[in-house]
Parts: sequence; C-alpha cells; structure tokens
Amino acid sequence: MRKNLKHYINGEWVESTGNETYNVINPATEEPMGQISLGTKEDLDKAVQAAKEAFPSFSQTSKEERIEMLENIAEAYARRKDEFIDVMTDELGAPLKISEKVHYSMGYNHFAQAAESLKNIEFMEDRGNHTVVKESVGVSGLITPWNFPTNQASTKIASAFAAGSPVVLKPAEMTPFAAIMLAEIFDEVGVPKGAFNLVNGTGETIGDGISSHPDIDFVSFTGSAGVGAKVMQNASETIKNVALELGGKSPLIVLEDADMKDAARNAVSHIATNTGQVCSAATRMLVPASKKEEFEQAVLEVLPEFPVGHPREGNYVGPLVSKKQWDTVQSYIEKGIDEGANLIAGGTGLPEGLEKGYYAKPTIFTDVSNDMVIAQEEIFGPVMSIITYDTIDHAIEIGNDVVYGLAGYVYGKDPETLKKVATSIRAGRIKVNDASHDFAAPFGGYKQSGIGREWGDYGIEEYLEKKAILGFPS
Repeated sequence: MRKNLKHYINGEWVESTGNETYNVINPATEEPMGQISLGTKEDLDKAVQAAKEAFPSFSQTSKEERIEMLENIAEAYARRKDEFIDVMTDELGAPLKISEKVHYSMGYNHFAQAAESLKNIEFMEDRGNHTVVKESVGVSGLITPWNFPTNQASTKIASAFAAGSPVVLKPAEMTPFAAIMLAEIFDEVGVPKGAFNLVNGTGETIGDGISSHPDIDFVSFTGSAGVGAKVMQNASETIKNVALELGGKSPLIVLEDADMKDAARNAVSHIATNTGQVCSAATRMLVPASKKEEFEQAVLEVLPEFPVGHPREGNYVGPLVSKKQWDTVQSYIEKGIDEGANLIAGGTGLPEGLEKGYYAKPTIFTDVSNDMVIAQEEIFGPVMSIITYDTIDHAIEIGNDVVYGLAGYVYGKDPETLKKVATSIRAGRIKVNDASHDFAAPFGGYKQSGIGREWGDYGIEEYLEKKAILGFPS
C-alpha cells in the first residue's frame, strides 16, 4: 500500500499542517491501495507563497532553458513507464492496456509536445509602431480530475512550464499518486524551487482555495460544469483569468455510406475506453433511419470484443472509479428504461461473474429521442444512446442540440459530406473516421464545455499575457 502524507512545496516534501488523511480505494477490489494527507488552507498558502517567490526568476528563464527542462522531464517520465502503468491501474482501475496506451502515453506526449511547440513561439514581436511582448501570466493554480491522472495534469503543467509560470497543483484525491510521481520527476530533473508545488486535499478546501486565492493569477480547471461555474464565480472576485475544460455529450454521426461494422466498433470503443469516463467520448450515436437495424446488429456483434473484468487480467473495460460513480451510472440506466428507450444490451447491476468491484455493464439504448435525459446529460460511464436521423441536416441539428460542445465525430466515406458535418458540428474538436491523436492540435470546448484551449502552442498561450510597448528603443 502506497502512503504519502506530505505535500511538495518549494522543492521539498513537507508535512501537512493538518492531521486528516484519505484512503485511496482500488475500484477493482474496493480495498485501500494508498493513503494521502488532506491539505489545509495553511498548506495551500505556503505553496502559493513559494510559487509567488519563484515567479520573478522562473518567468525570466530563457526559452532554451525551458525547452531543455521539458525534454528532461519527458525522458525521466519515460524511465518510470512501468510504475506509471502500475499506479494508474490501481488508483483508477484502468486496464493495463489502457494505462499504457492512453494514460501513460498521453502524459508523456504532452511534455514532449510542449518542448517542441515552445521552439516556434516568439515572445517578442515588432509590429511597426509597437512591440508585442508575451509574458508569463503569473502564479497558476491547476485543479485536475480523477479520470485522467496524467493527461490533464501533464498538459497543464507542461504548458505552464513552457510559459515560465510557476504552479500549484491540486490533483483529484481519488487518483493522486500519478501526480505525486510527477512531483518526484520534477525534483529529480531540477525544476527550480517553487516553480512546482503540489497540495493534496478536497475540492472544498484546496480547490476552492485555489480559485479564490488573491495571489493566484490564473486558474485552469478540468471537471464538471457545475464545479466549473463555481470556479468562475470564485475567480471573478479577484478578476482572475480562467481556463475551463468541462463536460461533454458528443455526437458520432454515422453516414449512409459507412461500413456499419467498422462504425459500430468505433462507437463501442467510445463507451468502453476508460469505462466511458471520458469527457470527450461520443455517447450519442446518430445513425440514418435506413441503417438503424444494421447498425444495432453490428454493435451487438462487436460488443464482446470489449470484455469487462479485472484490469490486470487482459480485459478492455475495468471498473468505474468509485461506488458513488457506479450509483450515478446505475441511476442513468434506470432513467433510460423509465423514459422508454429500448435496452438492447447491458442494464443495471454488476456484470455476470463479478461480485466485487465497481463494474458496470456496457449498456446500449436504442429508439432514443434526443430530448431524453440519457441523451442530454453527461453520464460518465459505459452507456450509449442510438438516435436515428433522416437527412444530414437533421443529423447536424440533433448533434448540436445539447448544451455541450467539447467534441464531435463523423464516420463515413464521401469527402464532401464528411467535410460538411465536420465543419457544422459546434464543438472544439472534431474527429473524422479513425484519425489519430495530434498533440499539437488545440483541445477545448464550445458552449458549456468550457473556456480556453489546451495542448500544444494553444495550451501554452493560455499561460501568457500580451503586453504592448509603444516607442520600444531599438
């Protein structure tokens, strides 16, 4: 069992000023896998003060120094690959393959990409009668979610470091150990004291403390829309800059000419990967009415390719992160049944043969109307809604008819139709067919899916202020 009752402040592991602890539960076994200390307001104040004192020197480091630092972090991160995989499998319940191919990989790529993107950013631009200077935004408070323990922390930290912004990180208390490993890596490679600080704790104490702290200049939050609204409200009291990456209810529009089995496999992967605990996952499958039965049959045929079970036994779908999340997903499945959607796979309760662990059945609803709760609200579990459409314009209308706009997907063959759909979905990232990740591409949402962008140079820009100087001496 892992145990870390210290916070990382000003380049040192320090004891908490409080004595409250938190047991981190392995969702596959329902047993504790580790323990952390829950930080106090005093712990947070110390971390913010350390970052504030580090700002004058860290913000003035050269671009070359920061590129080298990010490259060194990526190399040190890679050396601990097996441990990252092990930790995230235990704290999140992610199957080994997902811990490696998704969680570990994304964390690594954000540091490597930030180093590469930084090479092409100019921090001073002569524009004739004035000069524009890009400067570090200041002390940045980072609040990250439990569903991607390295991805979200890494993209925020890498962008902040690239911009010369010292940070205070609060990882989710349910999945803190990957973030603790990041702190160990930063210590190993010699990140300047105070440039990175980690305080574990609750959202009520440390999260609210970050978003309302007068000495924090910028807050980057990933999580639910409700908490995001509270972050904005807290930040508004001191007019902070904020970046929010919130919920999603993304559509996958299957075109008439798509290979239905390929499209079905792609669709199921969205609710199966990370047990559907992905804000950008496609959970509404929009299918031509003429292809409804063929698509449904294809979904049922490919579903066994994504087995549910213990994350260390070769399965694709692991448990949900907690009993609370399991209860939430069960309640949405019940709502779907009550609303009259047609349940063709899955349902409530534990999957057959599993008696312990927060496992949910991959659940497929068809005959779903887009005004149903299961089609409008983010479930954050392995639940799919199949909705039919009559024309492409009808599909686009349905696709956009939610309060979210984080991502969208389109699957088919005709280039013009693919382009029309991709440019018409109101969301921050659109994926056509099986396009691979591009860590330089901006990531963020429209509407209630958030404010700002992460990844690559767009992510770095979030941590930079723009200053105009008139009459700059030559």
